Amino acid sequence: MAAVSAAGVRAAGAQQPACSAPEPVCAARESVFAISAFDPLGSAVRIDADMLVTVRHVVADEVEITVLLEDGTRRKAQIVPTGFKGDLALLKVEGLPEGPVASIDAARDGEAVFTVGADASKRTIVAYDEGQVTALPAKGFSRARLHSTAYSQPGNSGGALVDADGRLVGIVASGGEGRFEAIPASAIAVLQAESGPAYADENAETGAASRICILKLEGVRSGQRRIADEDAQALETACRRSNNRQNLDLAAQALGQSGRLEDSIHLYEEALALDPNAVNTRLGLAISLHIAGRYEEEVIHLRHLMEAAGEDPQVLRLAIQAGIWGGDRALSEKAFAMLELTNPQMAKAARRFLDDPPPRPKPRQ
Repeated sequence: MAAVSAAGVRAAGAQQPACSAPEPVCAARESVFAISAFDPLGSAVRIDADMLVTVRHVVADEVEITVLLEDGTRRKAQIVPTGFKGDLALLKVEGLPEGPVASIDAARDGEAVFTVGADASKRTIVAYDEGQVTALPAKGFSRARLHSTAYSQPGNSGGALVDADGRLVGIVASGGEGRFEAIPASAIAVLQAESGPAYADENAETGAASRICILKLEGVRSGQRRIADEDAQALETACRRSNNRQNLDLAAQALGQSGRLEDSIHLYEEALALDPNAVNTRLGLAISLHIAGRYEEEVIHLRHLMEAAGEDPQVLRLAIQAGIWGGDRALSEKAFAMLELTNPQMAKAARRFLDDPPPRPKPRQ
């Protein structure tokens, strides 16, 4: 998520506005704090008297993090060294006032969930509109995430994803296009078990890699059309070592947009191997395969996407085209039937494509 300023943001309990969520969700705001670190504004969740948990990409390798308290004062927090393989970090805070600690539980498929995090525009901790769990973490994948439609925005990263009873089921990590991700709350116990002074070297490497990855991504977005070989290698290396699947997605997207399609495809495949339920990852992979003209491989992923995001106009457009050029007419017709229901205007052009498809495009390298 894009960085926003932490100036003037108050933490939990500070003249909080009216909350329309269930009362336990509104109460969960009291265990969430605004923080400022590598990212100017992020969120963190209280899990012990002097301990917060947040996402690594908000803090990177900062030595000290600022925690914004309810009365407008600030406290300094330090990252607890960790060897955890994922986008989480523990923060130890001296002088944190007494307050509630998050109650941790596991999410249930299809249940209502809510993002609770720092909101720059409202200058406080906010409980956002209700969403729904769309996919539980894939079993057997230690870095798989919890997927939902619970809205989140810049500044919420590191905040709480809670159920209707206010129990912490995930730490808000990333999202877009109506699809949002959280690291399951069960990972916090693993994080705690793999944290302490003995992990100082691993922690320093992960933090530095996170910073380098994000800075290089920013440079690529504002830079040249084609990424040089050495820059592409540096980007891939840093994003891999950050232990954050979302960074792999962003690097893959940047490489694809620069014309390095094979590099993009490899990174997306690597990311998808960490979390097969990641819809945005799979969609990014499908787009890179489509541009590369590898339609037979693409349709495999589009079949999954039709089940997970079958109303998305981009998914439907790709499925119609790749189904024809990749030898899966049934996929094309299924996507067209859905397009007729959801976007009749687009369906007219799609019907013409199906009735008289153009020749298969030549692969792009």
